[in-house]
Amino acid sequence: MFVQLGDVVIHAEVSGPESGAPILLLHSLGTNLHMWDPQATALAKRYRVIRMDMRGHGLSEAPEGPYSMEMLARDALALLHALGIRQAHVAGVSIGGHIAMRMAALAPEVVLSLMPCDTALDFGGAANWQARMDTVAAQGLGAIADATMGRWVLDQSLASSKGLRRMLLGTDPRGWLGCAAALRDTSGQEMAGKVRCPTTVVVGDRDESTPPAAAQAIHAAIPDSRMVIVAEAAHIPNFEREDAFTRAILAHMKLMTALPANVAEAGMAVRRRILGEAHVARSEAALTAMDAPFREFILEGVWGRVWTRPGLSYRDRSLLCLGILSALGHHEEFRLHVRATANTGVTPEEIAEVLLQVAAYGGVPTANTALRIAKETLREMEG
Repeated sequence: MFVQLGDVVIHAEVSGPESGAPILLLHSLGTNLHMWDPQATALAKRYRVIRMDMRGHGLSEAPEGPYSMEMLARDALALLHALGIRQAHVAGVSIGGHIAMRMAALAPEVVLSLMPCDTALDFGGAANWQARMDTVAAQGLGAIADATMGRWVLDQSLASSKGLRRMLLGTDPRGWLGCAAALRDTSGQEMAGKVRCPTTVVVGDRDESTPPAAAQAIHAAIPDSRMVIVAEAAHIPNFEREDAFTRAILAHMKLMTALPANVAEAGMAVRRRILGEAHVARSEAALTAMDAPFREFILEGVWGRVWTRPGLSYRDRSLLCLGILSALGHHEEFRLHVRATANTGVTPEEIAEVLLQVAAYGGVPTANTALRIAKETLREMEG
């Protein structure tokens, strides 16, 4: 598909079940979305897989540069928004990994988890990149192909390595230069302390471009992150070490979407996220011995075992709650979940659509009462 995102048309592909947890895969400089083919095939059996050609690459447009990391991150966020995806797990290789981290810094409410692969907080300074950019500007990408492939893979004779070379040589030089400028100008300090989502850092043990030390720096900068080293792998392990790299990605996603071991603790975390810290604090302060068994049941049975499931997003569950509570006439709980839309991303327009559905299948008087309550609650929230 092709999507107009501001000043650029972006090419993207989506696969996997619509109900699956969304995962966005971002490619490296000088390649395109097909570098993720092996992992996308494996992931799409369970997850909703989104891939994009970043601006200047593949079939996406290549406007004049320079580009910036923030620009590239906002392209990816805009694509998710255009596809109606409120939250996603994000993985990226090389520049794609840095873009993924930048997305988490810019929009922490969107990025559920990160897999920065063979990337770094910064990329060696301006002089290193400027020399390469000058060569490409004067002589084209063919002038750096051999050196680039030497960093990307260990065995250039493989069919997949030859495919990567074709991706590189097929890249629009204007797009390569635009993204190279983003690498040249980036600094890890711009993200210091801003990335806090669950993260697995992946790196090849023989990556010379962004070596394990660079991955270790990311690991140290992101609290509670994990690190996986892929043996006998260079800078782009997607094909050359397909099995090991795919296992690392699948293991991360399994960990991120598994039902929690401590359901009460997980339930409290989701409850705070959906209903808000203030509401939960008031409720907890008013807790009595009579309330305690019911609270435990709700935390474990509803918040901990239903809201934490990966099959539906928080937004989808919020819409369902609004429809069910309004249809059953549970007005106090309906009002509570209207307030929760500030945290779930449901819009007033979507509430109106839900209540039209309720009117059609549950009765006009029921929906009319809920509409009045929703309007009152939204006005209170604005005040």
